[in-house]
Amino acid sequence: MSFRKDFVWGAAAASYQIEGAAFEDGKGLSVWDMYCRQEGRIFEGHTGEVACDHYHRYAEDVALMKQMGLAAYRLSICWPRVLPAGVGAVNAKGLEFYDRLVDELLAAGIEPWVTLFHWDYPYELYCRGGWLSPESSDWFAEYTRVVVDALSDRVSHWMTLNEPQCFIGLGHDDDMHAPGVKLGFAEVLRACHNVLLSHGKAVQVIRAHGKKPSIVGYAPVAGVVAPATNDPADVEAARRATFAVDEKNIIKNAWWSDPVMLGHYPQDGLELFAAEMPPIADGDMETIAQPLDFYGGNHYRGLTAHAGPDGQAVIHKDAPGCPATAFKWPVTPECFYWLAKFLYERYEKPIVITENGMANVDWVSLDGKVHDPQRIDYTARYLKQLKRAVADGVDVAGYFHWSLMDNFEWAEGYSQRFGLVHVDYATQKRTLKDSALWYRDVIASNGEDIDGQ
Repeated sequence: MSFRKDFVWGAAAASYQIEGAAFEDGKGLSVWDMYCRQEGRIFEGHTGEVACDHYHRYAEDVALMKQMGLAAYRLSICWPRVLPAGVGAVNAKGLEFYDRLVDELLAAGIEPWVTLFHWDYPYELYCRGGWLSPESSDWFAEYTRVVVDALSDRVSHWMTLNEPQCFIGLGHDDDMHAPGVKLGFAEVLRACHNVLLSHGKAVQVIRAHGKKPSIVGYAPVAGVVAPATNDPADVEAARRATFAVDEKNIIKNAWWSDPVMLGHYPQDGLELFAAEMPPIADGDMETIAQPLDFYGGNHYRGLTAHAGPDGQAVIHKDAPGCPATAFKWPVTPECFYWLAKFLYERYEKPIVITENGMANVDWVSLDGKVHDPQRIDYTARYLKQLKRAVADGVDVAGYFHWSLMDNFEWAEGYSQRFGLVHVDYATQKRTLKDSALWYRDVIASNGEDIDGQ
């Protein structure tokens, strides 16, 4: 079976990672601006102050997207660029940037898929309690209304939040990402609940105030434990492990997805976290569980397991010397099939892969081109597994490659290159990599020509 005729082929990027212009045209500070100025936080002291200078070069970048044949571009809005204090006065120049970008995309025949929050939280709201504040979900709803009022006459595809597991888990449960605080677990769970409320209220705003019919989802990390064999016992053990909340962290799928998709927290998590759970007010779960049109998931690597004697999953360790990306993430394409299958069976919504890609060791060769056969091979392997899921009846509606271009990779700075487009950060010269030209052909064939190199 082939990908559906209206399958969405796209690429993704995020505001802080590519825009630059960190202090221009009235933009407020974000927690990433704050984090980057703390010594020792980011690889070699890199910052996103200039990044890919997309703020000034967006027209050039859209032209490259068109050259690649992208049908859609997943972008994110920088909250403090639009609302410098997070709430209150709107920064007209900041909003105008996204207005121009959307127009440029549409003129090129590229559908904008807008993510409202991809980690650049307003510094001023962080100083007022951030995600711990009981007002935080209302702040996010106010911001959403501003963006929807400005763009929804042309934008119909929306995502609320990107990877809450990361911006809460790495930014608040650990201190590896902005804002770089390590909270107690009770406070982490309070922040989680406020984030989920923010999602729900944002969906309500989009539905109530969108000027054209809206297609809405969100984009959590989509982790998976794949079965080592097709034995039913292995499959069932892997499925349970994929959604189990069986240790004291907030990374697992079900903690972020069951409330949104099913209207309740997973019972095993509630029992495990009982002593630290925040109060849940009447109506909270109804607010969180707003109807969505698709389940978006970001996926790069997975785990494999077999069923032990008690039926529980026994997780396999990575084999010595296993295929791995430049980020040292194992290459596990077979997990992509099980991810799509498990998510679709549990949540019964079309699946959109909102991020997938790999960090590679890329440079401009003597012939002026960027040869990245590993990225082509990686992506082909993953797309074949996605196609396998489609053949088995999984409704997969789209795929967004991460990322459009090399960019600021958070705490890793500019040391990791994920892009289809190579960026020389000293000159800002863009070069389409071989993978971009290969992806163009994949798109043109609607995924029938995955093998062509």
